[in-house]
Amino acid sequence: VVKAYLLMDKEFHLPPIEIHLYKHIPSGAGLGGGSSDAAFILKLLNDHYQLGVSEEQLEGYAATLGADCAFFIKNRPPFAEGIMIIKPNVFVSTREAFSNIHPHRPKYPVREAIQRPVQEWKDTLINDFEASVFPQHPVIGEIKEELYHQGAIYASMSGSGSSVFGLFAPGFVLPEIDW
Repeated sequence: VVKAYLLMDKEFHLPPIEIHLYKHIPSGAGLGGGSSDAAFILKLLNDHYQLGVSEEQLEGYAATLGADCAFFIKNRPPFAEGIMIIKPNVFVSTREAFSNIHPHRPKYPVREAIQRPVQEWKDTLINDFEASVFPQHPVIGEIKEELYHQGAIYASMSGSGSSVFGLFAPGFVLPEIDW
């Protein structure tokens, strides 16, 4: 949020402001909490001070703050159902995750992989952060495997971690799981 304010202040010479941030998304969960906060402060400053910055320009500013910040400018979530998200009591810093990642070129580009049946995603849609985060925080990998054991069609760590989500078939009733 501070970086977003400073970015806009550098460009538009904004007056000092006081910000109160009330968080609902846990830190270090890989759910985009910090990224969405940065994007929303850009939008708030643009609206409040009537800066006239276009949505595309805001996305450009947001992209300089973080890889996924621009996603939150339009704030149009995709439709999803049959998803289970588990957030263990583990914090994975974004800095730690990015410093250890070794990205791989996927067998199928993501746009192509998500067009394939969800049952094929396990082998085609891979989160490269898992290879570096799981050894440091084994419980995250254990949760992913448990989701598959419980019947998930697809499971993955969310972003840079530590949350893990599982996709289940329509009508599937999740069992009681003691995490």
